[in-house]
Amino acid sequence: MLPQFDDKLKSKGNIFYIAYTKDDAPAQDRPILFSFNGGPGSSSVWLHMGMLGPRRVAMGPDGETPPLPTKIVDNDQSWLDLADLVFIDPVSTGFSRPAEGEDARQFHGLSEDISSVAKFIKLYLTRNNRWLSPKFVIGESYGGTRGAGLAGYLQTNMGISLNGVILVSPAVDFATLDFRDNNDLPYQMFLPTYAATAWYHKKLPADLQAKPLADVLKEAESFASGEYAQVLELGDRADASRIDAAAATYARLTGLSKDYVRRANLRVRQSNFAKELLRDEGRTVGRYDARYKGIDRDGVGDNPDYDPSYSAVQGAYTAAINAYLRDELKYESDDSYELLTGVWPWRFPENGFASTADQLRTAMTQNPSLKVMFAAGHFDMAVPFFATEHVAAHLALDPTLRGNVRIEEYDAGHMYYLRQQDLQKAKADAEAFFKDAITPAK
Repeated sequence: MLPQFDDKLKSKGNIFYIAYTKDDAPAQDRPILFSFNGGPGSSSVWLHMGMLGPRRVAMGPDGETPPLPTKIVDNDQSWLDLADLVFIDPVSTGFSRPAEGEDARQFHGLSEDISSVAKFIKLYLTRNNRWLSPKFVIGESYGGTRGAGLAGYLQTNMGISLNGVILVSPAVDFATLDFRDNNDLPYQMFLPTYAATAWYHKKLPADLQAKPLADVLKEAESFASGEYAQVLELGDRADASRIDAAAATYARLTGLSKDYVRRANLRVRQSNFAKELLRDEGRTVGRYDARYKGIDRDGVGDNPDYDPSYSAVQGAYTAAINAYLRDELKYESDDSYELLTGVWPWRFPENGFASTADQLRTAMTQNPSLKVMFAAGHFDMAVPFFATEHVAAHLALDPTLRGNVRIEEYDAGHMYYLRQQDLQKAKADAEAFFKDAITPAK
């Protein structure tokens, strides 16, 4: 545990963490990677026991959950050979709690959360004499919101310059994700993922279904950012023939009927798509990973009853972290390790969409050595890969800094690392990224 102090050094809470360090390495020679997941309200278990740590939950080769009981196996793709690993559970998650008499809600907000995790990182660097180490952060999902914001906060508020930021399936700009009235951007961002999902479940027309996924995505992205975007922008000004043509193309690319697309006014929300695509089979598709199928009680509703891709892994990871903490790390507590807990209401900006893209741009501008890697899965219907591409392309970076950004994509979902091939690719991508972020420019 590390305490959370206010400006008068009064304890406001405690953050639980798990660190793996190479004790005989000089600090300046050994990188350190701070890792967290998202939610908000999620512990760090997913990155810890799914991709980065020395032990991981055993999964099938395509990312499927094996039959019970859950097994923990050595992770031959661990990042521990690249850096020391520090897994952070923000207050209210894992075993992290507010101090006695303190209200947990003081930590539950966009800016409050970033400040809290930044304080943890600063105190960890101080207590463990790691100020000279190459420093990295990795965040998944809402952890991408946090990670991008941390880069700017650490740089401008604490003078802590990072070598690298890794954003996994990151929700950096909610304007790309929030299906709010009069916000057409998410409909464009999700369309290529709908196409990938329809391709995977063999719901596309024969000529399109026969193409490789990469070709299908290329066609879907071209439509989403071209004619489809233009028709949405026109709104009620679009003529009937153009709307009809757009609906036909949309239906061709997504496996939905043209009639359904027209009735949706060309705007199909993620939850509606998840319910509609396989309705004739009595199935839904997953949100975190659209390759998964679910079974609903109600076959005529508009939204799925649950996310089968989350249900598939929740039990395995709950069992794994509780067993690992007690059996292998010898950490005993009667408290509940909170994998994903309720932290709502979560404070976001009252006007506009939450975004930490500008904080990331600030960090990259003030620290021109900072490298950033975005990572996204093609079957992720929580944070679609096209939204990640959009955010990376709209950081408003100076041309001299644009080469510091890279994007890696995977043929899996939100937690793409559950698929063995993508777990291996992620490790190879990390090796190249760390080398680039640490090697001085010539």
